[in-house]
Amino acid sequence: MTNSSSSIIVECLQVATVVFLAPLFTGWVRLLKCRAQARTSAGLLQPYRDIYKLFFKEVALAENASWIFRFTPYMVFGATVMAGAIIPVISTRAPLSATADIIALVAIFALARFFSALAGMDAGTAFGGMGSSREMMVASLAEPAMLMSVFTISLVNRSTSLSQMTHVIVNSPIMLRPSLAFALLAFALIAIAETGRIPVDNPATHLELTMIHEAMCLEFSGRHLALIEWAKGIKLLLFASLGIALFAPWGMATGGTLQSLVISYVTLTAKLAVIGVAIVLIETRLAKMRIFRVPEFLGAAFLLATLGMLSYFMLE
Repeated sequence: MTNSSSSIIVECLQVATVVFLAPLFTGWVRLLKCRAQARTSAGLLQPYRDIYKLFFKEVALAENASWIFRFTPYMVFGATVMAGAIIPVISTRAPLSATADIIALVAIFALARFFSALAGMDAGTAFGGMGSSREMMVASLAEPAMLMSVFTISLVNRSTSLSQMTHVIVNSPIMLRPSLAFALLAFALIAIAETGRIPVDNPATHLELTMIHEAMCLEFSGRHLALIEWAKGIKLLLFASLGIALFAPWGMATGGTLQSLVISYVTLTAKLAVIGVAIVLIETRLAKMRIFRVPEFLGAAFLLATLGMLSYFMLE
């Protein structure tokens, strides 16, 4: 097998892993959360059943909804899958990883958010407009903090390419760097905000005083809602995978051999299981914060990312 064909197979495996593993990861988080709160769980595979059921339900559209509202679910799902093809998940040598760096990745997430906000306002409901304005407020604070956090890592690895950064870390000895510690803390806070988890947002609520992302999705139904929910699960998996690739990529395949891919899948499963436990511990220990406290939360993330960059120049 040639190197080009091996790379294509690895890329296809990675995209398939991102698309079909995301509902399982969401089900794992929900299962753990139910167990932690002494509630009965719907099961590990319930997200698959929900998506399957929604695909066969009728789509209800608002009378004044334009093409933006109908186009947004496909745009959001496609952009999220495209991000999954860029982020190193199972291998550091996926072909599409070299076509875009971390700046392009942030732009892809911003594109999906932009259309989601437009669709929230397009239906003309008060909830949609409120959710869109809150989402843009969170984005305006989270995106600079995320760029600052990842730039700190790029300084350490001398590149903004995700595949190159991951490849350098995999082949380097484990070292405790203050800059990476600050960047990791900042990235964790940003990931919570970007994926709409507690304490920034609550994905299980429909209360108008608390919801951010869910407010933009209230008017979707049928296959449109299925794509939105699927993309939301993929985004959660992608941020977990991005954190693994940037801070703990050891065990990830550096080639296309069968043995390295099997080891990569095993280590990825173990790391995602641990991240799921961490998410549940955070969400069961903390309460949803007020919307006016979110800028302080993301400001702390930006401060930590800035401290990471300063510590790189001053201490390393």
